[in-house]
Amino acid sequence: MAMSGGIDSTVAALMLHHEGYDVIGITMKTWDYATSIGNSHKETGCCNLDSFNDARAAAVQHGFPHFILDIREEFGDFVIDNFVEEYIAGRTPNPCVLCNTHIKWRALLKRADALDCEFIATGHYAQIHQHSNGRFFIRKGIDETKDQSYVLWGLQQDLLSRTLLPLGTYRKTEIRQMAYDFNYPELAKKSESYEICFVPDNDYRGFLKRKVEGLEEKVSGGFFIDKNGKILGPHKGYPFYTIGQRKGLDISIGKPAYVTEIIPETNTIVLGDEDDLNKNEMNVAGINWIKYDSITNGMEAITKIRYKDKGALSNLFLYESGVRVRFYEDVKGIAPGQSAVFYEGDDVIGGGIIQRDKRV
Repeated sequence: MAMSGGIDSTVAALMLHHEGYDVIGITMKTWDYATSIGNSHKETGCCNLDSFNDARAAAVQHGFPHFILDIREEFGDFVIDNFVEEYIAGRTPNPCVLCNTHIKWRALLKRADALDCEFIATGHYAQIHQHSNGRFFIRKGIDETKDQSYVLWGLQQDLLSRTLLPLGTYRKTEIRQMAYDFNYPELAKKSESYEICFVPDNDYRGFLKRKVEGLEEKVSGGFFIDKNGKILGPHKGYPFYTIGQRKGLDISIGKPAYVTEIIPETNTIVLGDEDDLNKNEMNVAGINWIKYDSITNGMEAITKIRYKDKGALSNLFLYESGVRVRFYEDVKGIAPGQSAVFYEGDDVIGGGIIQRDKRV
């Protein structure tokens, strides 16, 4: 059982324990806060010493083993390097998806096999079912406000077939009540963490500057332009901007301006009106099919382009490198590097990474 020390994973572990499972708690150490923002910043979120202690205390109190799994080297080499590389490539990454897909689940499964465990479990709000075709697939959690199916699209069949998600059929209010029932009132009141674990101050620009020596000098000298190519003024460097950004541009053009395109090849940022963020097509690559091993060309699906997106009706067209998504109506703020996840009702069909449409 992956235990971060937070309410969700702790309650999930206790649920399984009381259902009769032989639970072994695993807390994964992914990152040293001191190396990212210095010792002066208060550690927040998961992966800090307080969280480790909370997870261990719950395990000890209920009589099941707990271990700390150090995956800092693997996490840093893969997730953090990718995070930096994506911004340098002019894209906006989603490190949580990458971590779930390539690091946390694989690390859990490896340890589960070593400990002769049949299943791995997490505190995500989602469900796993098996289709009549034999494939395991993800279904939304019943609590729409907490559903985390979007960040799990990259999990492959060997992982899904051995994963338990105890919270998928509960609402957050019920989980908080369970924390009280298990005699953890402080845990029930514990605030939740939404920042990226290795950027706990939410300053990804500062993080990039610390990770890439001389980055500011390397990307200086770029310009904002409008959609017709007219130069509007200088910017601070293309990696420091994201699609849809309006605040913090430090430029005045007499009307609200939004980042509509990032062109790393020329260190150029395109600014436009809010309507210029609207698009009805995009390419998605790196596809992982879940519910089916493939799809029929033109299949209808609800496509989500970000975690809090409600999703939009679309058709999916296969092409050599992935899927071309055509929306029935314009959607706002398609950001290359983010995940696109395809749904059939509440079921995840699959997902992939949004690609950048390069200018001709």
